[in-house]
Amino acid sequence: MLSFIGLLGGLALLIYLTVRGVNILIVAPAAALFAGLLSGVTLFPQQAAEGEISMVTGYMTSFSNFVSSWWLMFLAGAIFGKVMEDSGAADSVSKWVVEKLGMKFAVIAVVVACAVLTYGGVSLFIVAFSVYPMALSLFKQADLPRRFIPATLAFGSVTFTMTSAGSPEIQNWIPIEFLGTTPYAAWEASIVVALFMMIFGYLMLSSLIKRAKKRGEHFIDRDGDHISVDGQYALPNPILSLLPLLIVLGFSFVFHDSLGTSALIIALLGGIIATYLVSFKYMRDRSAAISEGALGAVIAIANTAAVVGFGGVAKLTPAFNEAVAFITDVPGSPLIGGAIAVALICGLAGSSSGGQAIALPLIAPQYLDMGVNPEQLHRVVAISSGSLDTLPHSGYVVTTITSIAKESYKAAYPAFALMTVILPILGTILAIILFSLGM
Repeated sequence: MLSFIGLLGGLALLIYLTVRGVNILIVAPAAALFAGLLSGVTLFPQQAAEGEISMVTGYMTSFSNFVSSWWLMFLAGAIFGKVMEDSGAADSVSKWVVEKLGMKFAVIAVVVACAVLTYGGVSLFIVAFSVYPMALSLFKQADLPRRFIPATLAFGSVTFTMTSAGSPEIQNWIPIEFLGTTPYAAWEASIVVALFMMIFGYLMLSSLIKRAKKRGEHFIDRDGDHISVDGQYALPNPILSLLPLLIVLGFSFVFHDSLGTSALIIALLGGIIATYLVSFKYMRDRSAAISEGALGAVIAIANTAAVVGFGGVAKLTPAFNEAVAFITDVPGSPLIGGAIAVALICGLAGSSSGGQAIALPLIAPQYLDMGVNPEQLHRVVAISSGSLDTLPHSGYVVTTITSIAKESYKAAYPAFALMTVILPILGTILAIILFSLGM
């Protein structure tokens, strides 16, 4: 019982203090300490018995493993976003979109940019870095409240693209190993679910923004914004400014199969070089752009790794293992049980991929032995993994809202949660209904 109090209390503490604006680098280890101590986990490695993992070791191993796996991608992505911003390329593309489509399509432009990059294999974190400058410029020109930028970025990245059939994102690939399926598993139902999330999600987001506008909200400039929407800066050609984004997308496709996630390094470096080539003379402060990008990458990856470290400690507690065993044995339809199990475990871990990696080895053999269609289970697991994984303590949420967009949870998270928690839950329900109807 004490272990459950520690685990749930630590998670509640992590979420509460994060929403209150306390620095996640302090909150995450404090929450891990609370969970670990009440669960009887040994604090220091010097005190641990042979073969036993201490709290400090569990936290720092998870923290450092995440940094070592993703640092170069975070660094390249943050610099790419900054040079796109500093060169005016992001502004040029956004102004061109507004001129061609009109202000009312500003949100659609951001969503499409995120969707294209996500489906091209670019990491979700990197997509947020890369598209944010363009989103900022578009929201400025359309005079939309900037607190909706994180929700817009997430909607285009982690809903109808991340978990859809054919997506190169890891959330769509982890089930292959355990279910013997392909990335295109249950593609017919996946298309229907993706279209539902795309259309319904856009209608919900647009409604929220319209209501905010009617209440008198509008875009508010901040120090540090580099947006040339009033003609004060010369801008590069908008078509040429699209080239860096297309190169990132193209390189991701070309090298994804051979290099996996490392393809992002080549893709983003190609995007950075392309930005310099097409808009070198328009850059305002080249060295500062790289420095600011590097600093932003440090902050973003540290925030995310701090939450991953909490997950590393949580997995050491007896309560976590008992909770996983209980969740994965939910009675009823295996598809419903699988969806609930994966969603809850992803919520506890604060990670869709991490939750899948924990849940699938437990539920896959059991459900396959029961005769569950592996393609249907694949799609349900993939979609449901993208729901509770974006509770406030998620590394992606922390990075997107606080590090990239520099918004408060109070202002940005309600719309963010609607897009990334509620919408995927509805998508999961729709997928199960479609499968029950024989699709």
